[in-house]
Amino acid sequence: MSHPYRVVVAGCGAMSNTWVDYAMQRPDTEIVGLVDLYEQTAVALAARHGLSCPTFTDISEAIRVTDANIVFDVTIPASHHTIAMTALQQGCHVFGEKPLAESFSDCEDIVQTARRTGNIQAVMQNRRFDPRIRAYRQLISDGTIGQVGFAGADFFLGPHFGGFRDLMDSPLLLDMAIHTFDQARYILGANPVSVYCHEFNPPGSWYQGNAMALCIFEMSDGSVFNYRGSWCTEGVPTSWEASWRVTGEKGTAIWDGHDDIYAEVVSAQHLDAEGKPSFFQPCERIEGQLPVMEKTGHHGCLENMFAALESGQLPETDCSDNQFSMAMVLASLESARTGQKVLIADLLKTT
Repeated sequence: MSHPYRVVVAGCGAMSNTWVDYAMQRPDTEIVGLVDLYEQTAVALAARHGLSCPTFTDISEAIRVTDANIVFDVTIPASHHTIAMTALQQGCHVFGEKPLAESFSDCEDIVQTARRTGNIQAVMQNRRFDPRIRAYRQLISDGTIGQVGFAGADFFLGPHFGGFRDLMDSPLLLDMAIHTFDQARYILGANPVSVYCHEFNPPGSWYQGNAMALCIFEMSDGSVFNYRGSWCTEGVPTSWEASWRVTGEKGTAIWDGHDDIYAEVVSAQHLDAEGKPSFFQPCERIEGQLPVMEKTGHHGCLENMFAALESGQLPETDCSDNQFSMAMVLASLESARTGQKVLIADLLKTT
């Protein structure tokens, strides 16, 4: 049987299992090669999934030998630019783990190369593919609370990972904030304009680098997005999806990051005995409506990427869009470093 999609998986660590599981469910897709700097890791992945494809230590050779047309990039962030550029230039689409790349210039390289070659590079942003955030976004985009003025996300958790994250300079901003920043763009339907960020490492932190950050973003729709995040907070944790409050001209929309999704909006202006508006206006509660989604999370995002190949449209998390989520991370780091507000357009111009 001929398979139109011939996939090489680059990076065969633990995360690759999810990507391989998805590909093996598709009757139109064949995994034709596995690549890892440590070939025994690729061999082990093949054994776990009953794959008989060859293994490699070099992505260019793997693409050439197998005639692949898609690369799954599940390598470490420092390798994303090299993998993407090699694969795109050898005629492959690239579906990769976040982040897009580690610098503005590397992100721009990938975006321009994808555009020039006509191939897709899309980034895994699995949190978009959750019926709860879809319901929350719909509640806001339907105009339930009117024009949005403010969005706030609180992310407070205390995971004890051990390993490389404990030694990173900015573990929260570099390794986690991309998810919440991308969620903000998705919820608001807006891109970042500027950011002021203060990051620090509070007492009791087990991280070497700064594990807390406060960010104020001006967004392209005129709203302000405030991020408060911590990876070293013990007790009263938020959801991994963060806890959200979006305020508009007619009311407020709430998502606790779990299953509570609703808005409270002014039902009708209430006047007192003197004909003046009441001190507090009465509000009515409107519940968010969960959509039916056949696939969610990683599998939902991958489904969207493959659907884009079939439709000829760009996927939702195409690099040309995702670069703005990554810009939020890199501009936040620059602001924290300089202590100054950063105009994101100015940074993008330097690439």
